[in-house]
Amino acid sequence: MKPSIHPKYNIVTATCVCGNTFETGSIKSAVKVEICSNCHPFYTGKQKLIDAGGRVDKFKKKYGI
Repeated sequence: MKPSIHPKYNIVTATCVCGNTFETGSIKSAVKVEICSNCHPFYTGKQKLIDAGGRVDKFKKKYGI
């Protein structure tokens, strides 16, 4: 591989909105995520309601349901 055309790969700390942090590799200097394995319903077994930004209301308003 040519050394001058590839971005530098860093080990960075990723931060979730729940407060969990973990190390991962990225070309960015910092990574922020909305959902991680500590708060994702598939891994925790708990259903967590996430506000979809009014998608259902927008759909009902658009199609008159």
